[in-house]
Amino acid sequence: HVLLLGPPGTAKSMLADEICRRIEGARSFHWLLTKFTTPEELFGAVSLKALEQDEYRRVPANKPPEAHLAFLDEVFKASSSILNALLLLLNERRFDNGRERIEVPLLSLFGAANELPEDDELQAVYDRFLVRFVVGYVVEDFRFLRMLRTEPGTVGTTLRLDELASLAAAARSVVVPDAVLRSILELRRALGERGIVASDRRYRQSLALLRALALLRGRGEVGDAEVMFLEHVLWRDPAERAAVREVLGKLVHGYEEAVQELIFQGRELGEYAARAWETPELRARARIEAETKLRRILAQLEALENEARQAGRPLAQAEGARRELEAIRSSLGI
Repeated sequence: HVLLLGPPGTAKSMLADEICRRIEGARSFHWLLTKFTTPEELFGAVSLKALEQDEYRRVPANKPPEAHLAFLDEVFKASSSILNALLLLLNERRFDNGRERIEVPLLSLFGAANELPEDDELQAVYDRFLVRFVVGYVVEDFRFLRMLRTEPGTVGTTLRLDELASLAAAARSVVVPDAVLRSILELRRALGERGIVASDRRYRQSLALLRALALLRGRGEVGDAEVMFLEHVLWRDPAERAAVREVLGKLVHGYEEAVQELIFQGRELGEYAARAWETPELRARARIEAETKLRRILAQLEALENEARQAGRPLAQAEGARRELEAIRSSLGI
């Protein structure tokens, strides 16, 4: 489920409506919620025939319990009775109707809101939205002009409901390597140290999201590039987004950046030793100093390689760095 958080007029409902229209054969439901919205508006009127048999049951025709895709605008303004019914619908894909608990075909629910929920009773619904995007007004002038000049377009690429089901089945076969699981564990620990805590449910459900993303990118297993998408999953308050992105960057790209830094240091030492020194003694001293520091750099590189190997990360960059540093060391003639 996807939450779009932002001020009015940022095309939240248009985006959700566009996605719903692109899925051929899918039943969709759109509704604006207010504090006066009644359960009948979302779950159907009470069945009079069922009441005659002393059973309280609804007729959910053309309502969310029968929809594949749904969009609820101002989702956090509903009453507690509606929210409680939504919890089961969102998480379990089930709906209690009278004496029965029925399975619903809901694939995804899009929610839109202008502000975060403040009441504790809304937090459970808030946590059900696995993907959260903060949307705002266009900032860059050239993008704003492009928006003004854009003419309404026709419906573009569509996807049949059965094709979507096939993609979902294929995504379940995408491999999540142990290295990625360890990365997520490290991510959870690092975010916890900053006071950013996501529920276990979010971490568990995020694996399906990463599998789907890898599939769309033509990959058979989840990699670091997919893990970066968790920046849209693990924050609770928009103020935490930058911290989540920073931690993810260090986790995913920290190894590469560390290797690159060692390469830069090695090149500087090579240039230092190759200077036109005034005397042979100064040149020899510079080469000995460079060789000593290069040995330390190679030892640091070996430690990075061992960490990367244990984490299951690619070693090509480190191996290339080792060859370059060894060549610089050999050029010293020591």
